[in-house]
Amino acid sequence: MKKKTIKLIFAAMAVTALWSGCKKDKDLVPVPQPVVNEPEVFTTMKLKFVDSSNVSNIKYATFRDPDADGGGGYDIFDTIKLAPNKTWITTILLLNEIASPIDTVSNEVLEEGVDHLFCFTPTGSSATVKRTDIDANGRQIGLQSKWRTSTLGNGTMQVELRHQPGVKDGTCSPGVTDISINFITKIQ
Repeated sequence: MKKKTIKLIFAAMAVTALWSGCKKDKDLVPVPQPVVNEPEVFTTMKLKFVDSSNVSNIKYATFRDPDADGGGGYDIFDTIKLAPNKTWITTILLLNEIASPIDTVSNEVLEEGVDHLFCFTPTGSSATVKRTDIDANGRQIGLQSKWRTSTLGNGTMQVELRHQPGVKDGTCSPGVTDISINFITKIQ
C-alpha cells in the first residue's frame, strides 16, 4: 500500500508539472523585429542634362569612386559645364559597380522615395534647381529636376542625397547623408 501511495504521489506531481509547464501565457506578445535597411553603396553618380529647347544638346557630369570608400580615390570627377540662359532637364543615375551584376541604386532610391530627398546647394553659380519627381506622399525626391542657368560664371553645386526614414518633411535638415558630391560648375 505504501508503494502504491508513493507511486500515486509521484504520478500526481508529474502530471501537475506537465500541466503547469505546458500552460500558455496569454500575456506574452511577440515583439516584432525591426526592419533593417541596409545602407546603399555608391560608386558612381552620373548627371544627365538635356537642353529643354534642343533635346539633342545633352551634357553629362560623372563622379566615380570605384572602391566606394569616400576617400580621394576617385577616377572620374567631372565639372558640370552648361550654357547660360537655358533650362536643363536633369536625371541622376546612382550605381554600385562593386556589386555583380552592377546595382542601379537610383532604382532603390525611387522605390524608397518617401525616405529620400536630393538637396542641391549652389555656391557662386547662377544655376538654380527645382526637383520635378515626387514620392508616394506627394513630396519631392530629386532624381529628376530642372536646372535653370542664367549668367556666365563659375562655382560649385553640392548634390546631396539625404536618407530621411520617418522624418521626411520636404526640407534637407532631417535625416543623414547617403552621398554628397560637390561638383565644380561652369556656366559658359
